[in-house]
Amino acid sequence: MSKRKRKPTPDTTPSAAFDALCTRHADTLIRQTYLLTGRPRRARRAVERAFQQAWHRWPEVAVDADPAGWVRARAYEYALSPWHGFRPRLRVSVKTGTAEDRALLRAFLELPVAYRRTLLLHDGVGLGLYETAAEIEASTPAAAGRLMYAREQLAERLPELGLAGRSPVRQGEMLRVRLTELAAAHKVTLPAPRSVRTASARHIRWTTGAALGLTGLVAAATALTVLTAPDRYVPPAPRPAAKPATHPATPAVQARRDGAPTPPPGRRGPGGHPHLPAEARLTPALR
Repeated sequence: MSKRKRKPTPDTTPSAAFDALCTRHADTLIRQTYLLTGRPRRARRAVERAFQQAWHRWPEVAVDADPAGWVRARAYEYALSPWHGFRPRLRVSVKTGTAEDRALLRAFLELPVAYRRTLLLHDGVGLGLYETAAEIEASTPAAAGRLMYAREQLAERLPELGLAGRSPVRQGEMLRVRLTELAAAHKVTLPAPRSVRTASARHIRWTTGAALGLTGLVAAATALTVLTAPDRYVPPAPRPAAKPATHPATPAVQARRDGAPTPPPGRRGPGGHPHLPAEARLTPALR
């Protein structure tokens, strides 16, 4: 979707414009991200990281039709990233607000991530259905289906909300009021815009240094491989021929090989075994 670019004001410095954007929207974005995740620390970290990216790409963000929406999309993506599953699990915080607020937050967090984000953007933030579909990268019918399903689930789990039997427009209005109240009940600590800009520059330096270090490591490994690799083909040494398998000789055969006398062929004991004297058949202890 193409966005209309707005002209930056020439009398505003980039740092001043960024600081104004951060001061005006950081608290709202932290509260929205908290509703999306139920984790205060992750919500604050996601919004700070999004503003850091915005400052790094400020020439692009400054002319965007909706700079706050640009930051919001990055904050939501960071907060819902699958790699958070590898971090130590933290308990969802539902301690703020009234009992009704906590029940609504629990029911809201039980929704699948895609449906939760759709409901928050449409009914919480107030985006239109087309803008909501564009931000979640889905078709408009898909976004409408997720929105209807999320509302039905909340109406079923929380009958006290009074959503059942209402028109879709009325349901959206009621949920917008309740989600706004729920977000306002969460207390946030705003990041200082200057510290966000400083952290963005530090993160860029660290990323650049890590990329250069990785490039140098790959170059060194390539050079080592080139220096140690043979310059011509060396055929493998021939394998020795396998010897025929031999079977162990029987005692009689081994005795003949050793030159020991064998009993006459006619003198056989029971079972066809060679006949031995009685004293030979006794064990040494019984002789």
